[in-house]
Amino acid sequence: MNAAHAAARFSPPRPRLARLLLGGFAVGTFDLIFACTWWAVAAKVPPIRIFQSIAAGVYGDASFDGGVRTAGIGVLAHYFIAACMVLAYALVASRSPTLIRHPWRWGVAYGVFLYVAMNFVIVPLSAAGPAPTRPAWMVASVVVHVIIGIACAFIARSALSRR
Repeated sequence: MNAAHAAARFSPPRPRLARLLLGGFAVGTFDLIFACTWWAVAAKVPPIRIFQSIAAGVYGDASFDGGVRTAGIGVLAHYFIAACMVLAYALVASRSPTLIRHPWRWGVAYGVFLYVAMNFVIVPLSAAGPAPTRPAWMVASVVVHVIIGIACAFIARSALSRR
């Protein structure tokens, strides 16, 4: 076997970008449906307020006065973040094959990591400000982030397959 062939054989797989982006869309949609349903049932919050609360990461409380414009920005930001979650897992997995071989184990860990990163790093550093602590919402959010982490692992596995 020559050196070029060996390098090609052991190089990390190139992810299928379209599959990863579609996965980001699926993950983002799942998360939005969860959040909109939860808050509609728990506090009669309409979806536009959920979308504006996402935009609050950029605009702060002013996002709630921005109507459909800031709601749209919130939706775009949400899907961008979801796509980044899927892409990040796939990029790391392309260099660390154990993440592909064990999607359940690493997907759960990734979901917990995503929850911690979003709630204790990203949101506090954003313009959104601290949210009130609601234990039932926190537990449900951890569970949903674990499902999202598992989904990211399987999406990455599919996008990185050598077929």
